[in-house]
Amino acid sequence: MKILCNREKLKDGLALANNVIPAKSPKPALANVCLVATADALELVGTDLEVALRYRIEDVKVDEPGTAVIPARVAFDFVRDLTGETVTLETNQNNCTISNGTDSCELVTLDPDEFPVVAHFDASGAVSLQAGTFAALVGRTAFAAAREQGRYAMHGVLTEIADGQLKMVATDGRRLAVASAPIDMPKSIPRPVIVPTKGTQLFCRVLADPLDQVQLSFSENQIGLKTRNAEVFARLLDGEFPRYQAVIPLESANVVEADTETLIRKLRLVANVTGDEARAVRLSVKKGTMDIFGQSAGRGEARAAMEIDYKGKPAEIAFNPDYVIDGLKNCESGSVQLEFNEKTSPGKFRLGESYIYIVMPITIDT
Repeated sequence: MKILCNREKLKDGLALANNVIPAKSPKPALANVCLVATADALELVGTDLEVALRYRIEDVKVDEPGTAVIPARVAFDFVRDLTGETVTLETNQNNCTISNGTDSCELVTLDPDEFPVVAHFDASGAVSLQAGTFAALVGRTAFAAAREQGRYAMHGVLTEIADGQLKMVATDGRRLAVASAPIDMPKSIPRPVIVPTKGTQLFCRVLADPLDQVQLSFSENQIGLKTRNAEVFARLLDGEFPRYQAVIPLESANVVEADTETLIRKLRLVANVTGDEARAVRLSVKKGTMDIFGQSAGRGEARAAMEIDYKGKPAEIAFNPDYVIDGLKNCESGSVQLEFNEKTSPGKFRLGESYIYIVMPITIDT
């Protein structure tokens, strides 16, 4: 293999590959990136067996096609620190040399047969949508997925297609995010699947232009995303996703409408005095006004107030402020609507026409 490649594009491709490749693995091959030079392009392949990436660089001059499997982190670090516009990659027996002018690095290569096989994207039955739409759905939901050990299925984002909509849902048991967007329905509707959070994050990293069209493909055990330059795959999570529809209140006696940015700022102000063990703020609402209160035995107490539009009797409810702010940061408009019934019932935040965020309340001493 011998090719001449744009250094910046190679650096970007190696950076994406290193987002996939595990820092530690019992399989040494997984610490490598596979370079495949064809007649007119260079493809970078990386995987940790749960997620995988194929990234194509077309602006290359290929003198000798071939394949080389090289240490991913070392290759990225070296290419990143070069200063020239182009780099040459050339294999010789068990080595691959990366060079630019008087600077060069000779890396030990691995037998390509030892590198895991990564499938190619299957476009049959794929769903097409704008990259920006996909990224927005991920941004509005993935943050709510579980991170600590627990129910395995909650460590991913439920992705389903129905009624002309692509819907994504994530929950950690204390909050729930549901977002959807219209798409062109495929001839064959795939079953709902649970995509690991790492997979959704990798999908978003390969999206270059929000106006580009991307494709989603669904198979029995993985989901794939294809862009102009990349193919990304994620192994689906097993297990049963919680029946999230049962958590979403259908009717609410109390309805608050507030300015989104003001509410975020007031929550942060009051949250400053709350401790890690008692991360809670109380919202007291009445006609025209919301009072926000928080306290901590070792820090003190804080209060804030803001104007609101309110329908209902005077009421109060308490939340973890961090959970509420996480959702508000993704609000689609300048105002947010909070609906709830009792102080022990879920709070329903309407953050857009097709975006609902549920936060479970906290019981605090008054």
